[in-house]
Amino acid sequence: MRTRPPAHPRQRRQRALGAVLACAVAVPLGGLGASVAQAADVPEPTAHYDMSHSGTSLIDVSGNGRDATLTGATDASFVDAGGDDVLRFANDAYASLPQGLVTGDDNEFTVEFTVAGDAARNHFGWVLGDGVGAWNTTELGNHVFVSPVSGQGGYADEVLSGIRVKTGDGNGEVRLPAAGGIGSGFATLTMVGSGDALTLYLDGEEISSATHGYQMSDIVPSGDVLGYLGRSLYSGDPLLEADVTDAKFWDTALTLEQLRAAQPTAEEKQSANEGLLSLDIERAMLGENTGLDRVTKPLALSDELNGVSLEWSSSDEQVVALDGTVSRSIDTDTAVTLTAQTGSGATLTFEVTVLAPSLSTDLDAIELATTTTEHLPLVVTGPSEGADIVWESSDPDVVTGTDPDYVAPEIGVADPYAGGGIVTRAEYGAGDIDVTLTATATLGGQTETREYAVTVAEKGRTAPNAGYAAAYFRSDGDERIYSAATTENDFFTFEEVNDGQPVVDNSADTTGHRDPYILRSHDGDKYYMIATDLCIGCGTGWGEAQSNGSLKVNFWESTDLVNWERTNGDGNGAITVNQPKAGMTWAPEAYWDDELQSYVLFFASRLYDDVEHTTGDLHARMFAVVTRDFVNFSSPPTTWQDTGFSRIDSTIEKIGDYYYRFSKNEDGGAADGLERGKDIFLERSSVLTAPTTETSWSADPDQSWQLVDTAMTTPVTGNHGEGPQIAKLNEGDPNNTASGDGYVFLVDNYSAGGYRAFLTSGEEIASSTQNDRLSQRDGWEPRTDGLPASPRHGSFVSAPQQLLDAMHGWSDVEAVASETTLTVDGRTATARVSAGDDGEVAGAVTFSGSGWTETVPLTDAEASIEVPDGIAQVSATYDGYRDGLVATSEAEPVAIGDLSVLEASAATRCVVGRNVLAVTVTNSGEDVIAATISTPFGERSDVAVGAGKSVTKAFSTRQAEIGAGEVTVTAGDAEAAAPYSASACG
Repeated sequence: MRTRPPAHPRQRRQRALGAVLACAVAVPLGGLGASVAQAADVPEPTAHYDMSHSGTSLIDVSGNGRDATLTGATDASFVDAGGDDVLRFANDAYASLPQGLVTGDDNEFTVEFTVAGDAARNHFGWVLGDGVGAWNTTELGNHVFVSPVSGQGGYADEVLSGIRVKTGDGNGEVRLPAAGGIGSGFATLTMVGSGDALTLYLDGEEISSATHGYQMSDIVPSGDVLGYLGRSLYSGDPLLEADVTDAKFWDTALTLEQLRAAQPTAEEKQSANEGLLSLDIERAMLGENTGLDRVTKPLALSDELNGVSLEWSSSDEQVVALDGTVSRSIDTDTAVTLTAQTGSGATLTFEVTVLAPSLSTDLDAIELATTTTEHLPLVVTGPSEGADIVWESSDPDVVTGTDPDYVAPEIGVADPYAGGGIVTRAEYGAGDIDVTLTATATLGGQTETREYAVTVAEKGRTAPNAGYAAAYFRSDGDERIYSAATTENDFFTFEEVNDGQPVVDNSADTTGHRDPYILRSHDGDKYYMIATDLCIGCGTGWGEAQSNGSLKVNFWESTDLVNWERTNGDGNGAITVNQPKAGMTWAPEAYWDDELQSYVLFFASRLYDDVEHTTGDLHARMFAVVTRDFVNFSSPPTTWQDTGFSRIDSTIEKIGDYYYRFSKNEDGGAADGLERGKDIFLERSSVLTAPTTETSWSADPDQSWQLVDTAMTTPVTGNHGEGPQIAKLNEGDPNNTASGDGYVFLVDNYSAGGYRAFLTSGEEIASSTQNDRLSQRDGWEPRTDGLPASPRHGSFVSAPQQLLDAMHGWSDVEAVASETTLTVDGRTATARVSAGDDGEVAGAVTFSGSGWTETVPLTDAEASIEVPDGIAQVSATYDGYRDGLVATSEAEPVAIGDLSVLEASAATRCVVGRNVLAVTVTNSGEDVIAATISTPFGERSDVAVGAGKSVTKAFSTRQAEIGAGEVTVTAGDAEAAAPYSASACG
């Protein structure tokens, strides 16, 4: 610790801090400057780390040059607290101590460590020794250590310290007896080793001691590293999560008087406490504002933070009220001073500037897709300033404007778009439609309008489902998304695709993708994929994953289930959907809400009382947000399920008038009406977003969610289950019911190889009650055959054959073959086009004949045209469509006109001694015909014969003598024959 003029606070790590204002134990003078020479009898330390740093070096300010090496720490890990540097260890960094601080020549040493009292449990503050390894193994090195706050039995919330030298089969650890916690604020823990004794002091007072029979020569390692700050040698422990302001080392045992003189003073620690508390308050009070100099949204003026009571006052309550409300009616930027009086008597002030409203800021913040296939997120509250926004549409039949009569429902989430933005797309092949949307923003008497041009895309091509696709991850050590597809229209014929390789990149954010969920868009012409942003295999512990996990969710979209693109256009970036007070964002899924005409995204999370994640009722619960494009999400998340017991992993299927929700009871045992922990239960409601505050068999399903089954899988699988999924079976799937009502329900037996599948039906699901439960009926048996290899918490979705073929080849979609047929009725020619997969066909047909061509768009896969007079034969070619999903094809030509008037005659004559056969075709009708003449001596096709006309064609035989024979004339389906006599030319 060092004294210097106050500095401007630096950027800080985003994590909970425990700086609290409480009276520290008074101690004599000491601890000032780069040495401890204030007391003449205090030896100079072998190293002193006051948390000054340069790059990756923690500076030794003793002058001995023993800088420690930082791993994981950045400039943002350090803050200035009341003129004192503090290293905010956040389970992400540690410092490697060099040799020379303490030697193994004897057992004499002293380590002084000044740390804030809110340190996380079971994290080592410092350790001397090397050799990181598992407990009770030779890899774990001998060591001496101090853990500021323990959670172990007998040491809960108390200091844990000890020495370990492995002997024989024992781990050799000798612990100092528990002697209480370090209290609030910064405290100095000093360990003194002398002979066979270890003594621990708190702020200069002895709190514990123990004797041992070990030698430091067995602990001090031979390599370059003596030990660590912020790291345990036990590989199962997390890195330190605590604020540290000072650490000193001596290779001698200090006396009580010396260690008291050497440690930082109570005033210095109090100043650091206040400095950190100011930083914490500033961060906590920001809310959704980007800085105190740019305040436009409410400030969070808490009555208590990190255990410190706060009483607020404002220099202008009309601009910033004591509840944090910020005026949006001021016409100029206004400075306000906020003052926090702490329970211990400190006065902390914060200067804020409230910006005058800017309607342009709200309108600028609105981003609409230039081309949309989904309903539009036409917000009615400005995303930045909170202005009231009303939308009008140039074509309300295509995109609706804000509904002035919209009333929020009594049950469930209100429509954040107030009826606006509902899109009606043109049918496939009908073309896109351009619409202009006008937003009028109003705030504080100001009004401003803005126009947004949007193209509403026609619907995409659809085709019958012919199989299924799956997405999943494999294990905690393989948190990437893999995919599989069925080889038949049979749910139990899955094979891996893409050669068993991951299907999306995972190099950003946590670098882990878990719990992938695929859903088909409401109109059915694209797919969305969602995944948890979590990487346990990267070293994140489950505790850390729940307390400081990612607030983001990964989103992709695809039209072919092969090529996935981020919905936000960021090549590899997830999207923040959760709130700062949340601990994690797990197993996100989405489902279409018929009332909201939007997708509801739901996920599991813990919720803290503050953004610092210091306190809270930390059971997992389910939250929900609304989205229409998986880019923009309502905020903050709505609490969807909170019964006081942990719930995670919900999935939804609508059957009839009710939504059915399968979820996992994450509680360790029976919970709030649920019979078994770590298993799946089933509820139903007619309102998707209806809140759940209790688990009840008798709940009104039109007001809340009614329990209809519980403990659904463990009794028959013998394993805990999570990640439930429900998929409707395709028509034609042999596993489907005779009525086509079949479903497959799946549960992830996460400790036993992945998914188990249960065949059921919509009728069976919908009829489940407390006294007649689905999971207790005959036939509720799991199967594993035909599923992907080692599938963990994934999803299953139906797909047409064209996409399944693309998945198996892991290639672009190939065009489906088509067939074009042509018929003629009078002079009306009609072409009909069908696709090989029985899917939709769009595009145009080109008709042609005798120099005439005309193209006609398909309507319901059919095109007709009146053929002009004079055309005796017509042909038709399907030209395909702009999406290239269906291949072109050509119909057989068809003759046109009245062919019953076809007549033929034949005669021979001699020309230069050789026979020539003359064939005459007569058309006594009113339309031109196209005839084909076939003789033993050749053929003529496409012979045009006008109405009431005759045409003669000559065929040279090149023979002096020919026998009698016959010629044939055809035109379409009509045919005429004419004989000819034998002839000899002299």
